[in-house]
Order: sequence, then structure tokens, then C-alpha cells
Amino acid sequence: MAVTPYNSNKSKKEQVAEMFDNISHRYDFLNHFLSLGIDKLWRKKVVKLIKKQAPEKILDIATGTADLAIAMANSGAKQIQGIDISEGMLAIGRKKIQNKKLQHLISLQWGDSEDIPFTDSLFDAVTVAFGVRNFEHPLKGLQEIYRVLKPGGMIYVLEFSQPQHFPIRQLYFFYFRHILPVWGKIVSRDPAAYTYLPESVKVFPYGEAFLKLLSEAGFKQPSNIPLSFGIASIYSGIK
Repeated sequence: MAVTPYNSNKSKKEQVAEMFDNISHRYDFLNHFLSLGIDKLWRKKVVKLIKKQAPEKILDIATGTADLAIAMANSGAKQIQGIDISEGMLAIGRKKIQNKKLQHLISLQWGDSEDIPFTDSLFDAVTVAFGVRNFEHPLKGLQEIYRVLKPGGMIYVLEFSQPQHFPIRQLYFFYFRHILPVWGKIVSRDPAAYTYLPESVKVFPYGEAFLKLLSEAGFKQPSNIPLSFGIASIYSGIK
């Protein structure tokens, strides 16, 4: 059974959209505060990889408040399109893009990862930062990404993993289970959002399991770069 944010009859997709709408006003602060700013370094590593590929058209799925899309502004891309199922997150992302005067380069719209609103073979690269574990059907979402990529195009997925070595693993899960939910509840005023996070990470198919999922979706040469002692990973594959 899929982990969902709320005890509700709504689909996971609907619940995730509701959750991010609820916390959108505090999401950026919480994201950077609760990760101690490390998430910014992880995004920079994604951008560094993308620069090597030099894609012209990039799609950022589950773009949220557009942190990764904005970080990719100096990647050399000529067009960056972001999609998300939370209008609340997109509204904040659009404001950030406007403040940075990046409207000529980055555009955001509502979009479902499992029914991407673009034609086949359109993008040189597709990115997803901390979004795949929120997909209702991860394989279907990855297959959709494969569809909209050009032949030779690449997928880059930044996602939480599970550290394997003592004491990082023990500290990691203590933080996720006991500290993050408390601060998340206090600041966001949505207790479900920050209890959902550790639960969704716990069931996410990380490491070799996710590489296998990429292969099932059709991607070649799936690879994994562990970050910060295995706290997160950058997964990639080629169409």
C-alpha cells in the first residue's frame, strides 16, 4: 500500500498536491533550514552534470518552487520548463523567477508527471528533485519521462536515499523520525506533511532498486552518484 500524507479517500496524487499547497508558504524556509542548506549543494551537483551534457531544452518535473529550475539558469540551456501538481508551489516559483528576471528562460505550468503535457521526443534533459517518491506510480512516471526525451536525452533524479554505515544511518533516521517532524509541524502547521516525508523515504526504492526501475522504464546505462555519505543520490540514465 502506498504511503500517503493524509488519512483520506483521495488518491495519493490528490493528497500530495493538497499537502504542498498547504505548506507552500513555508516550504523554501523549511527545506533549507531542515536540510542545513545541504540541499543547495546537491542541486549544484545536478547542474554540474547537466552542464557537461549541454542540453538546450530541459523539463523540470515536480519543480515545486522552482529551486532546481532556477539553479539550472546558468547551465547553458535555452529553455527550461517546469511542471508541478501544486498550484500553491507554482505561484511561489513564478514570483521567484520574476524577481530574478528569468521569465525569458524559465516557465512554469501545472502538469502531472504521469501524463506529461508535452509531445514525444521534445526535451534534451529531464530533471526531478525530491519528486519521484511522490509519484503515485513511479514506473509510469519514468516511462512518461522517457517518452518526452529526445533519443540520447538524459534523465537526472535527485532523491533521498538510505545511508548504510554506522553512525550516519542511525543519526539519519533519528533526525528523520524525531526532529524533522517536530520542526516541520511547528513551522508549517501541517503535521502530516513532515511525518509523510520520512515514511515516503523509507519505502522509496533507492540504490540498485531504483536503477532497476530506470531500466524497466527503458533507460540505458542507469547510474547512481551517492551524496553526503548516502543521504541522497543523483540517478541518471540515457534514452
